Amino acid sequence: MSPYLHQPVDSIIIYLTWWYNLSRGKTFRTQTFSRWMQKIGLTDEVLCRAVSEMTHGLIDAELGGCILKKRMPLPGLGKRGGARTIVATKLTGHWFFLYGFGKNERANISREELKLLQEVAKELLEFDDDQLAIALAAGEILEVHNDGNETQEPYSG
Repeated sequence: MSPYLHQPVDSIIIYLTWWYNLSRGKTFRTQTFSRWMQKIGLTDEVLCRAVSEMTHGLIDAELGGCILKKRMPLPGLGKRGGARTIVATKLTGHWFFLYGFGKNERANISREELKLLQEVAKELLEFDDDQLAIALAAGEILEVHNDGNETQEPYSG
């Protein structure tokens, strides 16, 4: 019999919250992605919601090389007429929003773009805490912060 069955409910909730936060890691966006998302009105809250959906298996496409495609709702358009984002992740660590485009701008990314994004994903996903801190300090990546119900602490290594 599992020892967790005799634990108080609060302990189980704390454990599950810890596991959820551990498995999700931190969420970042590249400088290029950040400029694009500001231009179209996408918020960090929407990015956090998308990561939450992806951790629960709601992924639009797995493109290989730790690259996922995720539809994002835009104000007044929803997901159907919204944007597409390209995310680098191993699903149990950090999440990096690399690239975004409107559905009305293009249908998809090219094979050459995918190959380049896979190389960027490989590099970012191998970063240790020091490398992440350097990239953050240089402004190459920015941490996604959710001002809604769930808060993410600033990255401290």
